[in-house]
Amino acid sequence: MIMNTTGDGQMTLTFDEEMFGVEKVTHTPPKVTFNFKELFSSPISEEYMCSHNSMAVLGDSLSFLKKMKDKSIQLIFADAPYNIGKDFGNDSDKWASVSDYIEWCKTWLDECMRVLSDTGTMYFMTATQHMPYLDVFVSEHYNVLCRIIWAYDSSGVQSKKIYGSLYEPILMINKSKKALYTFNYEDILVEAKTGAKRKLIDYRKNPPQPYNTEKVPGNVWDFSRVRFKMEEYENHPTQKPEALLERIIKASSHPGDVVLDPFSGSFTTSAVAVRLGRVGVGIDLNEGYYEIGLRRTGITNIRNGKNLEKVKERKTNAKSKYVRGE
Repeated sequence: MIMNTTGDGQMTLTFDEEMFGVEKVTHTPPKVTFNFKELFSSPISEEYMCSHNSMAVLGDSLSFLKKMKDKSIQLIFADAPYNIGKDFGNDSDKWASVSDYIEWCKTWLDECMRVLSDTGTMYFMTATQHMPYLDVFVSEHYNVLCRIIWAYDSSGVQSKKIYGSLYEPILMINKSKKALYTFNYEDILVEAKTGAKRKLIDYRKNPPQPYNTEKVPGNVWDFSRVRFKMEEYENHPTQKPEALLERIIKASSHPGDVVLDPFSGSFTTSAVAVRLGRVGVGIDLNEGYYEIGLRRTGITNIRNGKNLEKVKERKTNAKSKYVRGE
């Protein structure tokens, strides 16, 4: 503790963490070897490849989910197409009507909740205009644990006619209000700026103690979108940041748990799950994204004689001012 005197003669005590020589310990996740056959109740006809801790599947998510056993998955993250016309190669991301899209979402949500364990957790995303319909559906049939906002730093193309979109909704759900679920709050603490910056002492406690320098995150998450110059960038139009998935996986699963992403895209979920000592299962209908998953999760770097090396391509022809040299 250090005594400080302010200009008005008052004295305050602050806590200097460096004086106590606290050693930071880095934990290496245990090696996981998983028997993927345990997840299925019927034969797999889709192309797939596995390592000791990751499985990548090339196929339709709904068809594949129906082959999985009930209550076999501990954590699900689902980032399905938003029905806004994104180009995913072999899927136009556009339904005939909003009603058709919502009904499709209800179908895969039901399948996901079927394979989710009784103590499991699911997070899913969709467009802001569609989430209210699915929020009501989940509230009537399952249980909403938290409504999360992922806020980011840019809305892409800057509109001059309306406010730019700077967030996407995430719903955290489980099977029922009475169901237990995992929430490892100590693994996802963030800086409590007031306590950390000012290093004040709380004299209401006996004995006096420093104010907390860390806290559990709120439901507004500030993570940058994935940019072309970032190391994690993959050739996918709606790639989610590793930091976002790391928070979800750390909070809602344990090492060795199975983490499923039925719309894997760039396979960020599986890649982060494997890095954190979990078991990753990823499904995607697009062959190019499937190959990203094979490489990114460490399953293989070769498929049908093709070297699956990373080649970065821009998602848009528009270049940032930094690339333009401005």
